[in-house]
Amino acid sequence: MIIKDIYDYINSFAPFASMCEWDNSGILVGDLNKSVNKIGLALDADSAAIRVAAESGCDLLITHHPVIFKPLKNICFESGVSKALKAGLTILCAHTNLDKSAPGTNTALAELLGLSDDFFPDCDTDAAMCRIGYLKDTINSLTFSKIISAKLNTVVKYADSGRLIKKVAVCGGAGGEFIYDPSLSDIDAFVTGEVKHHEFIDAKENGISIFSAGHYETEFPVIKMLKNKIETDLQAECVIVNDKAPADYYGE
Repeated sequence: MIIKDIYDYINSFAPFASMCEWDNSGILVGDLNKSVNKIGLALDADSAAIRVAAESGCDLLITHHPVIFKPLKNICFESGVSKALKAGLTILCAHTNLDKSAPGTNTALAELLGLSDDFFPDCDTDAAMCRIGYLKDTINSLTFSKIISAKLNTVVKYADSGRLIKKVAVCGGAGGEFIYDPSLSDIDAFVTGEVKHHEFIDAKENGISIFSAGHYETEFPVIKMLKNKIETDLQAECVIVNDKAPADYYGE
């Protein structure tokens, strides 16, 4: 098996051509034609992930966040790109194309939170990557925050609109801006990773309870999903090389 086989497999359900115009996904370091015997997976191609992948004998590292996002003006020896090249490690990044796909980032999050009959919004904006579905039972915001916290093992910050919750939209990562998209206007609640101060206010005043559950925490489920899919469908050896969020929480 060569790395192009892995690229083509991911491309079959999360087409790289579907990425947002501002994104940078695909093979960002390395060679499509290199043989691959072991695959590492992580949300970020940070130093820890690259080091563990190299030490574990991985030929390929698959991440969600791009190791190269903006054009590089220089490459220092301690950068992730340099370290990957020294280790002979190819890095494949699947970012917004994976957010928009089924299976993908937001289908994994929706499934983990117990949403049924979930679907992508019918729109031509970036909000099309969100996933909308229904909770089994109608619940209040406090109960839902406890569910989110338990399922994602995270601290949840939320604004309660006062409405009971049944119809929910989710978007892993930084998706707070999507509360202004008309395609999400009839939801009861929105779960994402990052929410700005004014987005909490605006969501609440527009009858939407909004939950901020951590950028890393709302996106990491897709890494577990990718590992299971690749192992099952391609019989390839996979290992998650970093499963720790970059930030810690303190407080009662």
